[in-house]
Amino acid sequence: MIKLIKLFVEFVNINIIRKLISMKEAGSSTSRELSRPLLGQDDRINNDGIIPQLFTSVPALNDAASYLAQTTSLITGCFSDYSVERDSRDSVDSIMHSQELVTFSSGQTGESMEYSSNCHSSLSESSTSVPLLHDGVARDSTENPSQNAGALVQSNNNLPNGISIFQGLIERARRTVRGSADDIGWLQRASGMPPVEDGSERFTEILEDIRHGLHKLPNSMVYLLIPGLFSNHGPLYFVNTKMSFSKLGLACHIAKIHSEASVEKNAREIKEYIEEIYWGSKKRVFLLGHSKGGVDAAAALSLYWPDLKDKVAGLALAQSPYGGSPIASDILREGQLGDYVNLRKLMEILICKVIKGDMQSLEDLTYERRMEFLRKHQLPRELPVVSFHTEAGITPAVLATLSHVAHAELPSLSSGQSAKLPVVMPLGAAMAACAQLLQVRYGEKSDGLVTCRDAEVPGSIVVRPKRKLDHAWMVYSSLSNDTSEADASQVCEALLTLLVEVGQKKKHELAMKDE
Repeated sequence: MIKLIKLFVEFVNINIIRKLISMKEAGSSTSRELSRPLLGQDDRINNDGIIPQLFTSVPALNDAASYLAQTTSLITGCFSDYSVERDSRDSVDSIMHSQELVTFSSGQTGESMEYSSNCHSSLSESSTSVPLLHDGVARDSTENPSQNAGALVQSNNNLPNGISIFQGLIERARRTVRGSADDIGWLQRASGMPPVEDGSERFTEILEDIRHGLHKLPNSMVYLLIPGLFSNHGPLYFVNTKMSFSKLGLACHIAKIHSEASVEKNAREIKEYIEEIYWGSKKRVFLLGHSKGGVDAAAALSLYWPDLKDKVAGLALAQSPYGGSPIASDILREGQLGDYVNLRKLMEILICKVIKGDMQSLEDLTYERRMEFLRKHQLPRELPVVSFHTEAGITPAVLATLSHVAHAELPSLSSGQSAKLPVVMPLGAAMAACAQLLQVRYGEKSDGLVTCRDAEVPGSIVVRPKRKLDHAWMVYSSLSNDTSEADASQVCEALLTLLVEVGQKKKHELAMKDE
């Protein structure tokens, strides 16, 4: 396709050059034809006058040939980066043809260049508009041929603007195609970040003990579950986990925060939650945040650690975009092709008007915002941290899975009690589609919304289970749960149990250093 474009443009340029050479050889005969009026006395178009009129602006046609040559080079240069195989001879030939055309068009006589310059200057001083007729030529019965030639020079002046628009379009396309390829996993490449430690094996052992009825979570602590983005619209978010903890005699709470608020606003609310819990129970708090909830909890501890260090025992982040999210970044990144359809405005209407949230809640999950925040505020080194991430499955069984997200109460006709109808959504299919998109576009494993590399918190104990779990599985129960595998409540319990062990180990290490 690129070669066809090159051949077409070169063919047009060569025809223009041949026409210019034949005009030069015509000599005085052409000059006499140029003096003919464009229109007759009866204001009817004269075919004998149209063709000579087009050649009154020889410098303008020379400039047009130059711009066509430059456009040829620009087009081939823009698309050369995306060609799979490219012959070096084709590239050399293209450059040589472009240079030859530019040289020919620039190597005109001084008289022609002076004429073109005069046309440009006279046109810039004129403020009158030129009426347009067919064939792109301006004609008027009162104008002479030289005035009509100025119209062609004026259209020639607009060519650089067209090229700049084309360059902007190409840049937007490149930015859209590139997406978040350079940002994913930036935490692993950043200097000064503490290394992570793999705790997957120990996590698996703890999970097996829990499934066999061996529970080790101490009841001397309070467990605070922090929901993620859009959790306010899912009434069953974390509900099963809280019920399971309550059956074990553990004090467990779900933070009632506005999930669509900014990270800093939620961080203040989480700080107040922790202080209120500690004031009422005199027990330290373990935090477990899912998705954006983990980011909010980490921000609370980073910003208010002097006030919370005696009240918080540890932090577990489950499927949290600690480094950022490619989904949020690709939607909100400026300078993309999506700007032509106001994609950002559409998201703003959806979040602010429909969901009644804050647009900053999504902006805070972009790579740009996360980089800016983590450069200023990092988690304290003495804080025990466990980070957990998964990879979504894309099997047909997953695509057919329905997640139970809410209850719909229906009035009963036979008795006074209302009947509950489960509200289900195909979240598994949606997460599988997003995971497949991220895999194809970036080659990154993810749970559908968060890539595995962005969910690993520097300095934390990382859990990388082999089991395929999507982003919604952790907080919503499925209508077809596999009893042979651990459920979400047991996974949360195992994460917090591992966090207790990490805290004890870190406490021992600090005591050894003090001695």
